[in-house]
Amino acid sequence: MGKIIELKTTGQRAQLREAQQKQQLVRLWRGDLEHGSFCGYVGSVGREFFLLWVVGDGITYDGMYVMRHRDITELEAPDKHSFFMEKALTLKNLLPRLPRSFPLDSIREVVQAASAMAPVIGVHVDSEDEAEVCYIGRLVSVEEEGFNMQEITPDAEWLREASFFSWDEVSTVTMEDGYAQSLLAVAGAPPPLLQGDSGVGQAH
Repeated sequence: MGKIIELKTTGQRAQLREAQQKQQLVRLWRGDLEHGSFCGYVGSVGREFFLLWVVGDGITYDGMYVMRHRDITELEAPDKHSFFMEKALTLKNLLPRLPRSFPLDSIREVVQAASAMAPVIGVHVDSEDEAEVCYIGRLVSVEEEGFNMQEITPDAEWLREASFFSWDEVSTVTMEDGYAQSLLAVAGAPPPLLQGDSGVGQAH
């Protein structure tokens, strides 16, 4: 039976590090951002962020997510169905392949490291109603206050102008998730950017 921990305390990082060391399958909730939960293996734990190798509901690899500690409202370690899920993952030959080192001390490091690992990344930003909004694309350039990204629209079309995101609005960064990879497969290689100011992105 999994042990459920309300994460209002400073022990959260310790719990995640323990799960990482024991290679436990965990489940976590971010009740203020979305319904449902995330299941997966903890890859790295930093001061503000941690990396999770996500297992989907169909017992599939659903990409790697870098999330903020402060967004987690509940954690189950290990996941109460971990025995079944680990057996199923083994039968499917789906074993976690985690980066040996992934910088998590600042969102700037996270975005740059994620872009070095994957041709497109998902960038989730805080919206006014506190729910996350997701944008998918490739990193173009980095500035002092934020970064520019060439996006793929929900219709799998590359935008020709870069969109600007400030560092402090990013809540989650994703790599290798199935939706982003499908968009990239349909969209193909990105066209050259038109010169001009950064535009406003198209949420997914």
